[in-house]
Amino acid sequence: MTRPNHTLQTHLLSGVRAALTALGFAFAAVGLSAPVLAQDSAAIARVQAGHSCKGCDLFQADLSYRDLVGKTYSNARLRQSDFTVAILDGSLFDGANMSIANLYGVRGTGASFVGTDLSGAVLVGTIFDGANFGKANLTDANISGANLSAAKGLTQGQLNRACGDSATALPKGLTVPACN
Repeated sequence: MTRPNHTLQTHLLSGVRAALTALGFAFAAVGLSAPVLAQDSAAIARVQAGHSCKGCDLFQADLSYRDLVGKTYSNARLRQSDFTVAILDGSLFDGANMSIANLYGVRGTGASFVGTDLSGAVLVGTIFDGANFGKANLTDANISGANLSAAKGLTQGQLNRACGDSATALPKGLTVPACN
């Protein structure tokens, strides 16, 4: 049995490392970053099975039609995730990134979104009785038809950056611009 040439292997590995390093510098020079993993599929599977997942990477997770009552997803990355018609009663999303997420038809009674990034999210037709939106980012969020009349922590400043329609129910004294 012959042994591979150790010197040749070392030389080849050195060349590969140099090429990868050069590629990284090339990406950096044009303002790009090297590709990263998009999501943690094992964490998504656990959440789909009904478990909490604080701080997890759940990017683009399909959580539609799920019963996620009383779970914790604080500080999780839920960007572009789909929660269509999910039940989120009493769940915690504090500090999570839920930008561009689809929450169409969600019920989130008593849920907490304190400091959550909901920019660009779709919250059409949702029910958030007693949910807390203190310091949440609602920039470009669509809250058309949402029932937020008993929501906590909403400010006029937050709502000025969102949009809704005549069917949007808000706490007394608050308004939202119409969506274009």
